[in-house]
Amino acid sequence: MKHNYPKGISVAVLTAIYLLAALAGILLFRYLTSDEILLNPIAALFCADVLATIIVWLFGLIFENVSVYDPYWSVFPPVAFLIWAFYMQIWSIPVILLLIAAFYWGWRLTRNWVITFKGMAYEDWRYTKYRSQKPILFHLINFFGLNMVPTLVVFGAMLPGLMLFDAYASANIFTWFGFIVCIASATIQLIADKQIHDFREQHPGECCNVGLWKHGRHPNYFGEIQFWWGIWMIYASVYGCDWFICGPIAMTALFLCISIPLMEQRQLANKPGYAEYRAHTRILI
Repeated sequence: MKHNYPKGISVAVLTAIYLLAALAGILLFRYLTSDEILLNPIAALFCADVLATIIVWLFGLIFENVSVYDPYWSVFPPVAFLIWAFYMQIWSIPVILLLIAAFYWGWRLTRNWVITFKGMAYEDWRYTKYRSQKPILFHLINFFGLNMVPTLVVFGAMLPGLMLFDAYASANIFTWFGFIVCIASATIQLIADKQIHDFREQHPGECCNVGLWKHGRHPNYFGEIQFWWGIWMIYASVYGCDWFICGPIAMTALFLCISIPLMEQRQLANKPGYAEYRAHTRILI
């Protein structure tokens, strides 16, 4: 049954859910890295991530709302990076730049979620679509496709950042360039958020084609993709190019092959003039 709590209570409920998920993840991480188990710390962090995702997914079932998972994308990476810093006890310049970038990005994305969040009774249109069109397969799609796959992709994109925690790593001009890319990416998203929120208030139901949206159909997604490439650039500035480039590649594929096509279909169906806008505007900036 949908729970139509006021927005303030809904945010408090979700905060409690995420605190519980974080506590469970931290306890599992500490257990798996204890002297009795001695699991590889990266593997232990991954297990903690999966457990936290499962807890959030379970509460999504309880509240019959997959959007319970929505804040996870922006909350886990900065918190995990900070926990990792305390665990590794390494505070090099690359690590500090990584933490600043991750928290700025996480603040922007969480802020946008809070602004657009309508309460526990509201579920993202993509989840509602899967729920109504594929009722038999929905629970499999929910667990794997809507909860676990994003968690795995984000963790993969985080790996270059987690590998930065080396006492001998030092910053260079390319490290700072990667940091600038991260900050610029989150700022692009912040500006795009403001522009589309203002446009929707002034022109409800119309296709936004002002500001950054005039130069790209998905500037927010562009910023998201570019942010994770910035994280990899910080890593590559210290260790060079290796297989960890798969992280930002997977993130790029997720947006280009899933998120953007779904959004395009919805916009074409619901926004008058979107087909013409689409014909004259790039996908990304």
